[in-house]
Amino acid sequence: MSRDRPVLVTQNRHKLEELRPLFDRYGVLYDTTDVEKIEIRSERVEDIALAAARHAYSILKRPVIVDDTGLYILALDGFPGSYAAYVLKSIGNNGILRLLEGRSDRSAVFVTAVGYCDGVHLRSFEGEVKGSIGTAPAGEGGFGYDPVFIPEGAKKTYAQMSLEEKVGMSHRTRAFAAFLDWYVDMVDKS
Repeated sequence: MSRDRPVLVTQNRHKLEELRPLFDRYGVLYDTTDVEKIEIRSERVEDIALAAARHAYSILKRPVIVDDTGLYILALDGFPGSYAAYVLKSIGNNGILRLLEGRSDRSAVFVTAVGYCDGVHLRSFEGEVKGSIGTAPAGEGGFGYDPVFIPEGAKKTYAQMSLEEKVGMSHRTRAFAAFLDWYVDMVDKS
C-alpha cells in the first residue's frame, strides 16, 4: 500500500467543513484536488462511489477517497435516490415539497457511500440515516436537502442544527467513520 496521504476528491466546501473534525479526530491527514468526480449512472450510491474512486485513482495514482449520497423518499418510490444532486439542481427543495403535497408518509433515508482506492484496495463503506421530509424548508445551516430533512428522533431539520449536532448524527459521518476505522487499522498493520 502506498504511504501517500490520501486525496479527498471533492470541491464541496460544506462537505469539507463537516469532514475536517472527523479526520482530525482519527489523526488522518488528507489532500484535496480539483479533479472532477465522475458519476456513472446507477441506482446504488455504492456503485457510483466505487467507480469514481477507481477513476480518480487512475488519474492521480494516489490513494483516493470519494463519496456519493442519495436521498430515498419512500412515498416517491425512492426518488430522487442516487440522482439527488441532479434533482436538487433541477427542482430544488421546493420541487420535492410540491411532489409530496397531500402525502402523509414523508419518510426518507439518506445514504452515503464512501469509495476508497489505492491501487490494491477498492472498498466501500456506507452510512445511512432514516428520517422524514418536512412540510416547508427550515433553518439556515447546512446545504443541499438539509432544510427539509428531519433525522429520525430529531425535532428539527439538519439545517436548523449546529454543525456539531448535524455531524454527530449524519449519514456522511457514519460512512466516513466506518471508512476511517478501517483505514486507520489498515495503515497501522502495514
